[in-house]
Amino acid sequence: MTVGIDIGTTSVKAVAADGDGNVVARARVPHRLLIPSPDKMEHDAGQAWRRGPRRALAALGDVGAQAVCVASMIPSMCAVNRRGVPISPGLLYGDERGRTGSSANPGGSGETVAFLQWCAREYPQAGGYWPAPAVANCALAGEGVVDSMTAMAAFPLYTGTEWDAATLAEAGVKPSQMPRVEINGVAIGKVGDAVLGSSTVDAIGEQLVAGADDDGDVLVICGTTLIMWAVIPEWREVPGLWTVPHTAPGKILVGGASNAGGLFLNWASKLLGRGDRPADPRAVPVWVPYVRGERTPFHDPTRRASLADLDLTHNGGAARRAAFESAGFVVRHHLELAGVEPRRIVATGGGVRVEEWVQSLADCTGLPVDVVAVPEGGALGAAFQARLAVGLESQMSDGSRWARTARRVEPDPAWATACAGRYERFRELVG
Repeated sequence: MTVGIDIGTTSVKAVAADGDGNVVARARVPHRLLIPSPDKMEHDAGQAWRRGPRRALAALGDVGAQAVCVASMIPSMCAVNRRGVPISPGLLYGDERGRTGSSANPGGSGETVAFLQWCAREYPQAGGYWPAPAVANCALAGEGVVDSMTAMAAFPLYTGTEWDAATLAEAGVKPSQMPRVEINGVAIGKVGDAVLGSSTVDAIGEQLVAGADDDGDVLVICGTTLIMWAVIPEWREVPGLWTVPHTAPGKILVGGASNAGGLFLNWASKLLGRGDRPADPRAVPVWVPYVRGERTPFHDPTRRASLADLDLTHNGGAARRAAFESAGFVVRHHLELAGVEPRRIVATGGGVRVEEWVQSLADCTGLPVDVVAVPEGGALGAAFQARLAVGLESQMSDGSRWARTARRVEPDPAWATACAGRYERFRELVG
């Protein structure tokens, strides 16, 4: 038995899984997402990054875990005191304090460097400057350690072998104020009787156990951020999108991240109320979903949301359906830009529990959607990586054997036809 803990944007999820990937216990500890202004997004790092993982682990009960591993979103950063307790807000991806103007993927955008500079300037007395997994690892085992993948996503702050002294010096930071870096899948401490494995990036954990490993598969992570990756056989650069290695041998991922995920959909749902989907597939307006700018493919933090083509026949249910369709249109747009020939979507993340979201994905892309059996993919992938830390596994790519499909959702022909027309309108609106 091993445990994976995933620090997400609105909650910490934890699962305990056996050697076949069967989840025997799960827990969720919500925390607040703080948006002090339209272009800022942060956590109470003490609540979300320090206390949240400990509470989630305790909520699982005594499962007899041999190892634990933490997954987390990137990038993130806070100032900590000498005991590793946060003393600043926890800055999150997309916050204006990390804005550099770069459209590179998270491993080259410079966002983490800008976060560090802000923390060092505002909290010069800090004992250290740590991302979320280092805070969590310290809370669990007493030392601030971060995995190599998270560190490499902070390029040029991390060179691949060490923190870059020159970049740190420009921010007024010493190498000793940064967390220790260990490669993924090694033991870094103990949590009670269990080994604590080096942390991981949440999206890496999702990849490991989703089963989207073949050419034409499209992994869609339905989280606070909407993330989509198309599996391709060779490296391909696409303007506006990101290209990264897959955890599956010999495969590449092309895609990106959008603000048209749960952050937008939850806001729109609260604004509109529930409401029933209209009976007529044609009676739906069109949302532009960018309530706080957009990441790929536009890389434009100034974009804002709008609702177009309203008429007197539309009610709250129609506008709500339009919100979910906009998430599907974003996925379709990414696939068209990538020039891939998709054959299916593999959907994971907490949003797969929302049937309206999953059906809209199918209707708006015209693709079947295979919904994973364990929505907490980041936590499940972390649980698999915990097995590496105690020698129960030899390579990360073997996590694919944990992939399970709960159900397949097919496009509704009538809705797919109507959505095709609205997609063209969506493209006109977003440019």
